[in-house]
Amino acid sequence: MKFLDQAKIYLRSGDGGAGCVSFRREKYIEFGGPDGGDGGKGGDVIAECVAGLNTLIDFRYQQHFRAKRGGHGMGKNRTGASGKDLIIKVPAGTQILAEDKSTLIADLVAPGQRLVLARGGAGGLGNAHFKSATRQAPREATPGKPGQEMWLWLRLKLAADAGLIGLPNAGKSTFLGAVSRARPKIADYPFTTIHPQLGVASVDGEEIVLADIPGLIEGAHAGKGLGDRFLGHIERCGVLLHLVDGTEDDPATAWRDVRQELAAYGAGLADKAELVALNKIDALSEDQIAERRAALADACGGTVHLVSGATGTGVPELLRALRNRVRAFREAETRQEPAQAWTP
Repeated sequence: MKFLDQAKIYLRSGDGGAGCVSFRREKYIEFGGPDGGDGGKGGDVIAECVAGLNTLIDFRYQQHFRAKRGGHGMGKNRTGASGKDLIIKVPAGTQILAEDKSTLIADLVAPGQRLVLARGGAGGLGNAHFKSATRQAPREATPGKPGQEMWLWLRLKLAADAGLIGLPNAGKSTFLGAVSRARPKIADYPFTTIHPQLGVASVDGEEIVLADIPGLIEGAHAGKGLGDRFLGHIERCGVLLHLVDGTEDDPATAWRDVRQELAAYGAGLADKAELVALNKIDALSEDQIAERRAALADACGGTVHLVSGATGTGVPELLRALRNRVRAFREAETRQEPAQAWTP
């Protein structure tokens, strides 16, 4: 399945049905009076967050969505049928933005969440509504109200516990494949990963969802390489796992380059908890490991884990440290006040 994290769609809710002009006609009833029914309500357009989706690829093939109109009123005071609602299914983590692409309408993060995007038009009134003591045979009815129409943007931000960051060829895909059942593309050239990948790692019976994004290079915020748009997929992560290629001559500079891109992107990424790991130590000598670990520790000011995604060296210890950070983030989120529901 192809990955798509952004789509523009057109919505139109259903028009209301027209009211009916009708008069009661029965044998032996000379003046039956008006009995025109009301029109039915138009269908709503509803966004629903569902499980099992992790891309917006369906919206590449269908961009226009229209709900059914309401049925027209009928004689004998019969109201027209309401139009059927149209439900648009989106993956968890989908943001719904206005046409200006900056006004946030809603953020659907949990399966089961629903939001009415466009309400159907009200049905028109039949002539039975217009009768009075002085107006006993009205020939007046109102048309249904038109539905709402709008253009919206959908933007997907994957929901993961931890995000894998680093320069191209830092070994992020190899690490993800080693700790989960994900099968990302792995090759010995830059930008092997061209779209985000999700994997679930198990640590002592506890699961952690990891997100691997394309590698960052210096100047990514200015459009170099694949740019930094994919950083949106780690905005929801509680922890960042920064993998640094141990075969680099200057791992400290590699770490700084990525950190500068996080700061340039904003959205609080530079303030997130970070674990730093020197990767590919299977290709280094003991002296090289000690030298580059010390240089990287001086740059980041914290502990540097030693790991090899190819051989599995240090992977269990790194996952446990990552699990502890994720657990602390989850507990902090639980203590926070619940967010207020958005009302259209």
